[in-house]
Amino acid sequence: MALEMRDRCERCGTTELPADGPVRICSYECTFCLACGEAMAQVCPHCGGELVARPRRAGGGA
Repeated sequence: MALEMRDRCERCGTTELPADGPVRICSYECTFCLACGEAMAQVCPHCGGELVARPRRAGGGA
């Protein structure tokens, strides 16, 4: 099962998130830009889980 590579920050909604760029996610795949992750102290506002770096896909494929 692959991660859903969301392309917008769930908090600010304006930051585009490229699949190979730095992004923060929780274990439920809530997705945030770096600035929002930092503003939330790396804690997901939905589940309270830790926000970590989203893994990058090699070669950009699925």
